[in-house]
Amino acid sequence: MDSIQALLSALDVFSRAPDKASLENANSWLQDFQHSPEAWSTCNVLLLSPDAPIAAKLFAAQTFRSKVTYDLHQVNAANLLPLRDTLIAALVEYHAGPKAIITQLCLAIAGLALQLPAWDNAVQTMIETFGTNPATVPVLLQFLKVLPEEMTSNTRIPVTDDEYRDRSAKLLTENSRQIVDLLSMYNNASGVTLAVQNQILECLRTWVVAGEVDTAAFCKSSLFVGIFEALASDQLFDSAVDVICELIHETQEVDDNMSVIELIVPRVIALRPKLEECKEDPEKMRGFARIFAEAGETYRLLIVRHTETFYPIVEAIGQCSAYPDLDIVPITFPFWMRLAQTIGKKASVQPLLLEAYKALTNVIIRHLHFPPDTSTMTGQEADNFRSFRHVMGDTLKDCCLVLGTDACLLNAYGLVTVGLSRGASVSWQEIEAPLFAMRSMGAEVDPSDDNAVPKIMDLIPSLPSHPKVRYAALLIISRYTEWVNRHPDYISFQLQYISAGFEDSDDEVNAAAGQALKHLCQDCKQHLTDFLPTLHTFLKTTGRKLAQDDRLQVYEAIAYVISAMPMEKAAESLKTFSLDILSQIHNAAAQVTPISKQELKEIGCGLESLEVMLHVVGPFGDHLPVACQNSCREAWSIFDVFITKFAFDYDTTERTTRVLRPALALFGRSALPVASSVLSRMISSFEATGFSAFLWVAGKIVGRFGRESDPALQRSFQALFERSTNKLLSILQSKAARDIPDVLEDYVQMLLQLEDVVPDVFYQSSAFPLAFRASMATLDLIHSDITFAALDLFRGIVTHDCFSHSTPNLKDDLYATAIKTVLEKEGFDLIGYLLSGLVGDFPEDSVSSVISIFRSISTLLPSQILAWLPVVLQRLPATSPPNEAKQRFLIDVTNAVDTKQFDKVKYAILSFNRASRKARDRRRVAPLNE
Repeated sequence: MDSIQALLSALDVFSRAPDKASLENANSWLQDFQHSPEAWSTCNVLLLSPDAPIAAKLFAAQTFRSKVTYDLHQVNAANLLPLRDTLIAALVEYHAGPKAIITQLCLAIAGLALQLPAWDNAVQTMIETFGTNPATVPVLLQFLKVLPEEMTSNTRIPVTDDEYRDRSAKLLTENSRQIVDLLSMYNNASGVTLAVQNQILECLRTWVVAGEVDTAAFCKSSLFVGIFEALASDQLFDSAVDVICELIHETQEVDDNMSVIELIVPRVIALRPKLEECKEDPEKMRGFARIFAEAGETYRLLIVRHTETFYPIVEAIGQCSAYPDLDIVPITFPFWMRLAQTIGKKASVQPLLLEAYKALTNVIIRHLHFPPDTSTMTGQEADNFRSFRHVMGDTLKDCCLVLGTDACLLNAYGLVTVGLSRGASVSWQEIEAPLFAMRSMGAEVDPSDDNAVPKIMDLIPSLPSHPKVRYAALLIISRYTEWVNRHPDYISFQLQYISAGFEDSDDEVNAAAGQALKHLCQDCKQHLTDFLPTLHTFLKTTGRKLAQDDRLQVYEAIAYVISAMPMEKAAESLKTFSLDILSQIHNAAAQVTPISKQELKEIGCGLESLEVMLHVVGPFGDHLPVACQNSCREAWSIFDVFITKFAFDYDTTERTTRVLRPALALFGRSALPVASSVLSRMISSFEATGFSAFLWVAGKIVGRFGRESDPALQRSFQALFERSTNKLLSILQSKAARDIPDVLEDYVQMLLQLEDVVPDVFYQSSAFPLAFRASMATLDLIHSDITFAALDLFRGIVTHDCFSHSTPNLKDDLYATAIKTVLEKEGFDLIGYLLSGLVGDFPEDSVSSVISIFRSISTLLPSQILAWLPVVLQRLPATSPPNEAKQRFLIDVTNAVDTKQFDKVKYAILSFNRASRKARDRRRVAPLNE
């Protein structure tokens, strides 16, 4: 009684509105209860208690389902059949409802049947118990519905593949014919209710989905006719649609199912008049669209082979595609795509199918029209429509595959010219929609085309100046730049059109102009080098008025052109464009009066533009052009002063350091003379601000120049390691690790570089033990990138080559001593972090790293790890993993260490991880919602 009262008290929490902590405590208690062996008897008492609240009875039924799935091993073999009888008796008791309890008990019985070979005639038992009394038939139908679903989808039930195959054959395959006959009998019974008929259809669907229904035999049954007749009932319509679609899908091996298809197709075609009758009912249209689309997809090979016979299905799908409700239209798109792919493999296309795709092209362009008054659309509706236009654009590409790109482009071109011929009476929507279609089909254009595309390009100057039309035209230019590269005569005009786009007052047009210029310069860069002075003038005038995103696209475009130039000219051009930005930075650094936020923001935009340019142009190699010989020192002298002055501004620091990385790549070894100076500035700036960006750059310098023999540089690396570690520890005194994930990530990434490139500095420094401890703090963070970096660091340390050399040298001894000393002090905590993360929030892909670290520590400190493990395991949460798994893990690791078979540590961890995941997955499903 005490356990029942405690359970009722925990459940009662959910009927009130308590605080979050009370809810979490109650939920945790209920989950723990579900795991316990006592839950079996307690839930049985609750189910049979007439006075128990409904919520408690439902929880009891859910618990039975959960325990059958996870905890059947808790039941003695001799009690399994009595458990079955208990569940069936409970189902008899609740045959009138509530439905939720019936469903949970049915799921529990289905799961038990799968795991209980001794129950040889499970389906027959359920039919005999529930199938003869009209009052209990709904319970039987619910069981028969969930049985195939539970067997095919509940992968948490612990059975082997062989056991599953045997029980599946016994429970499903051997009973499928009887089930179809039973369902037919119930469906034809006098007085059958719509509710029961719905259950019959739902049950039939799950057996068809499971592949257990012999479609040839089924199509000869009265139930086959019944599912099509059910479409006439509003209450049965959705369930009938589901069954018909699954039945059609089940016949996808068309050559093996022709006798069945010959029965299905006439009935599907006979539904076509319903499209006209139900055109005012979107839900009915959705159902019919699903049936026709499923038939079209499944029988597409037959449509190609016997077009006239199957063409009514294509026409019906065409009608559904033309339906004005854009939620229904996309149901048809997979059919058009798959049919186009099938047709595309044929030497010729049937005229009827050509006509279907021609009609589809016009239908899609019509759907692309914006509504007459776009102000009536909400922001979400507008976003959804824009997204859907791109989906429709993909269907236009399917039309290109069948009809040819030229034909589709000329069709869209014709719609534009017809619209333009109407003068002022034409709406912008009538022009914009076919332009969008041309843009969508641009990916299919042949760059050597001399028929359709020149007409489109010649059309652009005559288009109206409406922002939507100009936006669409600019994106056509953007999409067709590969074609323009083969036809450079169009470049001059297009640059003018793009330039005018930047002058437009509409932000979207500005953005489209930036995108068009970027792609034009990227694909036509060889032809644009002579236009660089013009682009430079444009930047110094119009460029200042552009939004930053648009300005970035212009700089990126210019960088593509520079990258196509000979090295000397490229260097000169890059210097020209960079000096504009560097002069801004120099002036700001030299300015005596305080700089305004807006001025600093403008400098940040300039830095962002410079970063984009450097990234696109890329490195010149180790031998710099003459124009860049002194640029590195000159540029750093500007940045050094600038960083000193503005290091405390976070945004400015981010922008500045993001420029330094591509700059290092650009200058290569030529940056070596300033490397120590850059490191010094990064160290002092991190000490002053605590901003992670300075560590990020420092790590890049270590990676790039760490193997250089310059003593001054080596001293700089040591200073970096020690001073940054001291600063980080200082930060951790006042802030929790979770509050500085960016700092910790960049710090660990820097350590990875130091450990790999300058191990002398890393292992022989007094900062090594401090860095080791600081890095462990990252293992507590729920951040996969940081976790992987930290695990890589620890794996690199404990598996260092110094432990594997057959004849260790002096350095090996020094490294090994340093590592072992740290492990002896910090190993207990490291093991704790590793196991806590393994059973907690470590990413799944991290298991291999944990195994490597754990195995190495077991090898290096065998006695210590056996002393640490019991305490560490005791501190893990009691519920994840279960205590049995902890004990098994301890035994397995102890055996591996005692026998010096350290590779077996791997299997111990894998087993421990599986047990933890199973427990964790179970607890993620709240007990009241299972």
